[in-house]
Amino acid sequence: MVRHLILAGLTVATLSTVLAAVLGPWGWWFPAIAFLLLLLVAVRDATQRKHSVLRNFPVLGHMRFFLEKIRPEIQQYFIERNYDGKPFDRDQRSLVYSRAKGFKGDKAFGTELNVNEPGYEYFVQSVAPKPAPEDEHRVRLGGPDCLQPYDASLLNISAMSFGSLSKNAVLAMNKGAALGGFAQETGEGGLTEYHLAHGADLIWEFGSGYFGTRDEHGNFDPEVFREKSRLPQVKAINIKLSQGAKPGLGGVLPGSKVTAEIAAARGVPEGQTCISPASHSAFTTPRELIRFVARLRELSGGKPIGFKLCVGSRVEILAICKAMIEEGVSPDFIIVDGGEGGTGAAPLEYQDHVGTPLVEGLILMHNALVGSGLRERIKLGCAGKITSGHDIVRHIIQGADFCMSARAMMMAVGCIQAQACHTNKCPVGVTTQDPRLYRALDVTDKGERVERYHRLTVAEAGQMISTMGCEHPEELTREMLRRKVTATQSTSYETLYQWLRPGELFEGVEGGWGEDWDYADPDRFSAGHPGKYVFHDRGPLTPAGVIPEADRRYAGGAAGVRFPDGRPAAASSPSGAPVAGGSRENGSPAGTGKRPEGEPGTTAGAQHTTRDPVPEPDNVDPRDDSRSRNPGMA
Repeated sequence: MVRHLILAGLTVATLSTVLAAVLGPWGWWFPAIAFLLLLLVAVRDATQRKHSVLRNFPVLGHMRFFLEKIRPEIQQYFIERNYDGKPFDRDQRSLVYSRAKGFKGDKAFGTELNVNEPGYEYFVQSVAPKPAPEDEHRVRLGGPDCLQPYDASLLNISAMSFGSLSKNAVLAMNKGAALGGFAQETGEGGLTEYHLAHGADLIWEFGSGYFGTRDEHGNFDPEVFREKSRLPQVKAINIKLSQGAKPGLGGVLPGSKVTAEIAAARGVPEGQTCISPASHSAFTTPRELIRFVARLRELSGGKPIGFKLCVGSRVEILAICKAMIEEGVSPDFIIVDGGEGGTGAAPLEYQDHVGTPLVEGLILMHNALVGSGLRERIKLGCAGKITSGHDIVRHIIQGADFCMSARAMMMAVGCIQAQACHTNKCPVGVTTQDPRLYRALDVTDKGERVERYHRLTVAEAGQMISTMGCEHPEELTREMLRRKVTATQSTSYETLYQWLRPGELFEGVEGGWGEDWDYADPDRFSAGHPGKYVFHDRGPLTPAGVIPEADRRYAGGAAGVRFPDGRPAAASSPSGAPVAGGSRENGSPAGTGKRPEGEPGTTAGAQHTTRDPVPEPDNVDPRDDSRSRNPGMA
């Protein structure tokens, strides 16, 4: 009915104005042409078959699509409050913009947050604060096997490839990093001339596509790597295992964005879609990963080697730790990327529902390294929605040594959170290869903004550390960070999570950690046979130590196998789990590598190995022991 009324009304209006234009003044031709065009649009809308709303409401239906298009802008500018915008709220964005312009980012009249809401976190300040540090705290990346250690900033530019970023954005960040003396991570898109332009310190990252260090078949090329890794600007190398926003998915750069420059940097044909496989071809097991780390360290001349991942199964993480112990080799650093991390494009399901959040992943990785005696050899970095000094200090307390930030650095060069990164139509020229758009991004000005943002943010982190009565980040304790668990109760991170002691996994841990340690196998990422690798009467790895063969026993089913002390293989492993040759308390055969059906943690590689507790009212009781409350957490 409405459709017919619209068509009839436009027809009458068109005929009337045309008649008036013919018989009357020439000015009537303007409305006549306008009504004619609207009539043609209405006819097209009423006859097309793709959009029902246009078919039923010709012309008027276009208003719906227009309002939908500008909805994000209306939401951002007129509706959202300072603290509830997503992914970054107004306060977070304003803080970055202010510091990029050289202002501290002060705000008047007090906090707008509900400080009594469960989940609210706060620092415990000291009545005897220390003076603010004059110099920035630095973090040394380089374990016992590293010949060229690098002293990194507490905050660095996280991985963003040329291709996902415009060349002007890469240049501006590179200039800012050079001015501020901090590192820029290249992203997996290759080491380009724009990353080398201003002489900034670089963390060269490559992923499963080996862009910039690949042969004609897409495999890792050691000679190309050797040449590039020894460039003086390259201070460290990072292997990307997975990304927080889309773990296990790989990556795709559409052929339309693969310009001649991008093709040259990545070593791929121009105009051809670039695909990063979901997994690496250079290694397929934890042991091969660690051997690959050692190979890269040798090829690079002893520079720091690390890897980045979004934490998944705890069994996988512990398998990597066992591989380090078995091989006597460890990376110099590990970067944990949180599930809340950003990306140019990823399926909504992955962004919303795949990947461990940063805090949980960071604590899990920290615990795994501490419990296996490896933490002192390896520095931990973290990435995922880091914008402020508060974020830096908070994550240091949770286990990190340094932080990486991507989206905050994008905002420092002008990003307005338009969320158009995947369209090649970024309105401010940050994430586009369209020269008409990115030429508006002034490299000199934005580079200075990046430097100012970094300097003021790191200074604020140092000030907060001093306020808590500490002179160095290493003096921070988990009691200094508290979380509201009810409206009237709070608890510190010391009691909120389970924290392993150094080498505790060798002593036997009850519950989830012990079971997962027992199932972890350095020769596979999935859960292996329980008790296959039992470290008998040995402590954690030392800088000069490798576990002797005599102390590694495969309890895979041979009857009568005994350990050096005469103990039968049927006895429990140091983690408390039975090994092959014996039986489990529940009656299932030992050494099968399979948990009993219907029991907690049945799925191989499951992170949580005991049943989740029934949710308590008002969240949790802080007096409750977190070791039993969160067995599958870090």
